[in-house]
Amino acid sequence: MTAALSLQRLEALRHEFGDGIAAKKHTLLTTLARGRLGNADGVLRLHEQLCFMRAYPDDRRVLAQVNAMLAAFARRADLKRHRRALDDSGVAGTRIRYRYYWPTARRLAARWPSQLEIDWEALDEPVLLAIALPLLVTSIEAAWLRGRNPAPRAAIARLAGKSTASGTFLVRRVEAYAGSDASREAFFDALDTPFVLQAGRDTPSRTLARHPRSPVAFVRRPVLRVRQDLPAELLRPPASMRAASPSEGAQLIELALGALVTRSRDIDGIAYGNPDDVWMVDDGEGLQWAFIGIVPERRQVLRASHGFLTLRSGVPIGYGQFDTLFRTADVSFNSFDTFRGPSTARIFVRLLAAARALLGACAFTLDGYQIGHHNDEAIASGAWWFYYKLGFRPRNTAIRKLEAAELARMRADPTHLSSPSTLRRLATDSLYFETEGVRAPLWPRLADIGAMAAPRLAASGSADRELALEACSLRVMKKLGIASLTELPGRRADTALAWQRWAPVVDMLDLRGWRAGERRALAAIIAAKGGRTEREFLKQFDAHPRIGVALRGLCRA
Repeated sequence: MTAALSLQRLEALRHEFGDGIAAKKHTLLTTLARGRLGNADGVLRLHEQLCFMRAYPDDRRVLAQVNAMLAAFARRADLKRHRRALDDSGVAGTRIRYRYYWPTARRLAARWPSQLEIDWEALDEPVLLAIALPLLVTSIEAAWLRGRNPAPRAAIARLAGKSTASGTFLVRRVEAYAGSDASREAFFDALDTPFVLQAGRDTPSRTLARHPRSPVAFVRRPVLRVRQDLPAELLRPPASMRAASPSEGAQLIELALGALVTRSRDIDGIAYGNPDDVWMVDDGEGLQWAFIGIVPERRQVLRASHGFLTLRSGVPIGYGQFDTLFRTADVSFNSFDTFRGPSTARIFVRLLAAARALLGACAFTLDGYQIGHHNDEAIASGAWWFYYKLGFRPRNTAIRKLEAAELARMRADPTHLSSPSTLRRLATDSLYFETEGVRAPLWPRLADIGAMAAPRLAASGSADRELALEACSLRVMKKLGIASLTELPGRRADTALAWQRWAPVVDMLDLRGWRAGERRALAAIIAAKGGRTEREFLKQFDAHPRIGVALRGLCRA
């Protein structure tokens, strides 16, 4: 049997488990281990099939064969023959091209300094780099750059020397640039420089990505596509939750970053991950999530953000983010293509149960992008109806009318499928799932609080926002009965930052009728926003008898 035919038969058995199936898979795997595939598509399909079987192994014998094949994958002759065609695939031994954002670029330059190059072939705005370079080097070098105007590629080759990769040189020079980290990030991202991460011995790949502490769960029977009862599942907690140690937290963040880098993706909840705030949630049968908190300086003012990595038998199979407040979480959810199938809906509802247990979320929202607004991937997958079948509903009147019309067509013709244009119209506003009497907020109203704060700050200090903020902070300290921030728990700098961010909000709240203890409790909530974990912030916020109502009232105003 040829390798190509063996691969087809193995793929046909992907979601088949049970009596005799494992033996068939093992036979096909041994044929593929010896055989050679004739094109890059075949090599990639075999790779992804092996990754799937590592996450969903039939038995120990199959898993051992899969592990052996993945460990040797970078040495396969057919991979070497088609290496260039497999760029950006995430396969071990291949290059990754992407316009990395600042935090990811910094990590890559620090972790793999000799592999990070500028992707000169994809540089479509060399003038931006040419303008920026004189700002990043010494005065005498800047005089040469301005006087001779060499091409950026030639300039960086001379500036970096033979021992420093071009991408790493650029990242390190921006790191040394004057200003704050926020201004350096804005400067770097404005350059929009494309990079290529050259393949190295341990550079990120999908091939061997796995968390070593995760248990392996074998699949003994077929995975059936069953309609999920989301309200019932939310009430069933996960098997266990635990705080990861800082060392394991760092390991999980690196695993999550690798999963995104190898798929040309980025998300704040992982890019700004905090090793001191990582939680492992185990749902049993090999399904886990690593919930990743954000470092204090990158947290949102009001909502608490947690990125997450979905693991099955330790293999990354998806990712996303929760932004939580008012016992409501705005959800970004993605399953990697290789792992989509009958179990996707169940993974999603169990993820929400995990968020309820860990973050206290009892209501959930999905923004337009998640369900297809300016997101062709979500349109192609029919994401809007996927979430609708689980109980999510629109509030927008026009969308509800369109939903009713589509449901009527489906009743009249069970084969009817919504067209892409209809799906795009459905996805122009959010979907909501509410339970336990929790009313999900309209999230854009949180941003409007900034518009309300602006004239008050302007009245205090005009363009001198630092002066206005100092005066505002002093007023709020007096309002909450705090003589000094040293009275509050947590690291001094992080507490001060959280207080500075919250002060304009609290300054607008009407606290008449609040008891002294309630005011002090609000001060503790603000301190928790700058604490080790935002989970504690959410617990204190939800337990406070007045702040949720007051903040909702401010949003409505």
